[in-house]
Amino acid sequence: MGVRKRQMAERIKAEKQELAFAKLNNCPTSPRKMRLVADLVRGKEVEKALAILRFSPKEASRRVEKLLLSAIANWQAKNEDASIEDAELIVKEIKVDSGRMLKRLRPAPQGRAHRIRKRSNHVTLVLGSNNNTQA
Repeated sequence: MGVRKRQMAERIKAEKQELAFAKLNNCPTSPRKMRLVADLVRGKEVEKALAILRFSPKEASRRVEKLLLSAIANWQAKNEDASIEDAELIVKEIKVDSGRMLKRLRPAPQGRAHRIRKRSNHVTLVLGSNNNTQA
């Protein structure tokens, strides 16, 4: 491995040390409903985001709250010596993509059938430190 390639790899590794990821696959909620909840916490501090999700009446907020707690645990596993309060973690990125669709048929009048699409989604959450964005 060349010197520049090694330096680049070390820099990428150091940047990934600051981030923590969590994924939720095949969540049986439509992506449109999940995006409404995801938009509430995008760019917010972790404590604020947890409070928003805890008191949101939407069913999807429970799943996102659990995912956020998982991302926090992943960050703590990476950075055992640092504390969450000093790191000032924020929700850097949250993406909601559509997952697989279950297709069902519902009988309709006059021998017809209507298609029912039961949608699911994939959510990806990335936590990052607020300190390194200001520097």
